[in-house]
Amino acid sequence: MLSRSCVSLLNLDDCSFADQTRIPRVVNMPGIFPDFHDQSAEEKSEESASSSSSGNQERRMIIVANQLPVKAYRADEEDDKKKGGKWCFDWDMDAVALQLKHGFHSDVEVVYVGCLNVEIDPMEQEEISQLLLEKFRCVPNFLPLDLMNKFYHGFCKHYLWPLFHYMLPVTSSHGVRFDRSTWQAYVCANQKFADKVMEIGNLDEDYVWVHDYHLMALPTFLRKRFHRVKLGFFLHSPFPSSEIYRTLPVREEILKALLNCDLIGFHTFDYARHFLSCCSRMLGLYYQSKRGYIELDYYGRTVSIKILPVGIHMGQIESIMSLSDTAEKVKELKEKYDGKMVMLGVDDMDMFKGISLKFLAMGQLLDEMPKHRGRVVLVQIINPARSQGNDIQEVQNEINKVATEINRRHGKPGYEPIVCISRLLSTQDKVAYYAISECVVVNALRDGMNLVPYKYTVSRQGSPDLDAALGLSGSGTQRKSIIIVSEFIGCSPSLSGAIRVNPWNIDSVANAMNLAVTMPDAEKEIRHMKHYNYIRSHDVAYWARSFSQDLERACSEHYLKRYWGMGLGLRFRIVALGTNFRKVSVDHIIPAYNKTSSRLILLDYDGTMMPEHSVDKRPNDEVITVLNGLCSDPKNVVFIVSGRGKDSLSKWLSPCEKLGLSAEHGCFTRWTKDSPWESCISSLDLDWKKMVIPVMELYMEATDGSSIEQKESAIVWHHQEADPDFGTWQAKELLDHLESVLANEPVVVKRGQYIVEVKPQGVSKGVVVEKLIAIMSARGKPPDFVLCIGDDRSDEDMFETIASSVAKHSLPDRAEVFACSVGQKPSMAKYYLNDTQDVIKMLQGLSLASAQLPPFPFYYPVSFEGSL
Repeated sequence: MLSRSCVSLLNLDDCSFADQTRIPRVVNMPGIFPDFHDQSAEEKSEESASSSSSGNQERRMIIVANQLPVKAYRADEEDDKKKGGKWCFDWDMDAVALQLKHGFHSDVEVVYVGCLNVEIDPMEQEEISQLLLEKFRCVPNFLPLDLMNKFYHGFCKHYLWPLFHYMLPVTSSHGVRFDRSTWQAYVCANQKFADKVMEIGNLDEDYVWVHDYHLMALPTFLRKRFHRVKLGFFLHSPFPSSEIYRTLPVREEILKALLNCDLIGFHTFDYARHFLSCCSRMLGLYYQSKRGYIELDYYGRTVSIKILPVGIHMGQIESIMSLSDTAEKVKELKEKYDGKMVMLGVDDMDMFKGISLKFLAMGQLLDEMPKHRGRVVLVQIINPARSQGNDIQEVQNEINKVATEINRRHGKPGYEPIVCISRLLSTQDKVAYYAISECVVVNALRDGMNLVPYKYTVSRQGSPDLDAALGLSGSGTQRKSIIIVSEFIGCSPSLSGAIRVNPWNIDSVANAMNLAVTMPDAEKEIRHMKHYNYIRSHDVAYWARSFSQDLERACSEHYLKRYWGMGLGLRFRIVALGTNFRKVSVDHIIPAYNKTSSRLILLDYDGTMMPEHSVDKRPNDEVITVLNGLCSDPKNVVFIVSGRGKDSLSKWLSPCEKLGLSAEHGCFTRWTKDSPWESCISSLDLDWKKMVIPVMELYMEATDGSSIEQKESAIVWHHQEADPDFGTWQAKELLDHLESVLANEPVVVKRGQYIVEVKPQGVSKGVVVEKLIAIMSARGKPPDFVLCIGDDRSDEDMFETIASSVAKHSLPDRAEVFACSVGQKPSMAKYYLNDTQDVIKMLQGLSLASAQLPPFPFYYPVSFEGSL
């Protein structure tokens, strides 16, 4: 198989994709920036529709995970441990990546991309690749040993894994600190995964599903090479709170890489909430819920969030329970622990499973409840560690020390209160232990999902053979089980009948153990059935099917937009715009400007003429100069249409004598500096302010960083300087509160960008635009050129009015209309400009064009008294 790997392994800057650069297609409209793809959206959409309608093309899902769902071993390894035998491969039946296949339709081809759990000699790699592809539909990614150590053991397991589980490397002896070289290895390993996907994938048609924290940079590499890749990601570990995540030196790179996906999945709402909080605090992105789906808008792309815990493979557990070997094992264990009540723990050997705390709780139970001595046994199965290091050895030493001490205090001939099984057991052996255990204790300090309670519950449901081995009467026997589960793991919210504990509170865990041992059987039966019914209906197939359906929905509009890439390295992202939404330039607009004779120019102020986040909102000399240049052309009618008060606008823009102003969203308007202010409402009833001010003051006092702005006709609550999450929550609550209080008042309550505003009904920027067009038409000079630029929700009213005027022929049929949004985002406007600098450059170009044209003898009256 051909390799597209980068030449330089650890140099991110060298990991470029120059050979993948797409040439912009030719455009007919001068000055409009093209999209960077090799086919038009219409052509792609037609091809996609054609292929879908044909019905004979098989869908394909590419599953990308750190490890392939296969086991590798030498043919003679079981006999003499020689290393010269032939490599053999079998499916790893416990791998979630393999089990999820059962959730797909039969016509979906599944291909796996990942690493093997063994090192393969380079001379054998080509042959093994071919074998795995043909027999298992697996594409191995062979990483050099040094790269694998830095990528997996260095960055993933020793740095990222602890941090995602809330452990910070405060000192050099407490955890592993960030190492730039291991991060570069992580990036380049992710890029090599992208190479493999590109080798086998037809990304026009295939779906790609990436799994877990090992591959969080992969979406950027795939999105960079193919802008319309159908890409999903599921995180199987916790996502930490923003306070923890923000300590990551490469926090924005990882966050932006994840946002290059179409769908991002999490086990619980807490993990999703932490991710969304990070997007808000670090990138200024806010989510919204639409018909039950949580979505983020990211440079014109919609990124969907999926919350659904993974399930287990019911068929695998049930088939194991039906084996006669399993019944024999159950019978042996039943005899071994005859007369004892078994509590079971099954955990990996790592610092977050809380095994030693579990043992301490067992010791306290026996200390305080003598009646349980000699009767209750805690069997702890410890799976081998997935990595190595001092931290693992420390955990091992502590576990042995605590277990030895408790066994010394409470053990006696024929009775050992804590039984540790520190070796790899097969799934069949674990099922046997599940079947004989009255209780399972999952005491993890922090964990992504943890499926042990699910497997335990299904095993306790039993089978005819297991019933016989356990001495139960038959299929009519009521099943029972009890689960003690940490509240800090992903499966906890779905187990409504479990005893939830704080693993750090040893008293609480000991009390939970006592409750589990003494609980009446009838209650155990009720709890068991609640769990079993949920687990049976939410198995791994349901999880995979649900994620696949949401991924298909999230990608449904890929060919309805235009795309091009922006940014370098892992800060790369895609800008997605509608087919009619284009960036406009001076070269495009000047020809239309020059050939017209009656122009209406409408400009928002904050976020358009002045940057949204600037502290000093007064216009600089550049803004004043460009406005005066436009106003000096007698063909132009120039208006600032703003939500700001008329006093501020009058003071700041006093040097522009011929500039029109419309303040407070159009409530007050004047044509020039010497014209009087006129109101669009005949009589202002402002008694409602007496109700609004106390409510807003209450929220201002409760929300640090917020403020109140009182205008003549409106009142605004600002929360730009408040905590992003808290400010947003408070704004939603304030909106609901005010709508309730003002239900019978002639006002409108609206949310804007970092604001909640109350203003009179019938006042909007759209009304101003409509009346200005009507006045100019009544004077015999209907505008044949309209330029409207704005950046927020209130400006959408102007864009909508202009579009309506065109549709109703209120403007001349030959009119040149340019409605421009500032920033690439969904808008009623057909054009956009990137930022305020682009706006000023555009206006400077128009001002210069006016200065170079001969004077035009046209004059508008400076008053429109009685018209507004």
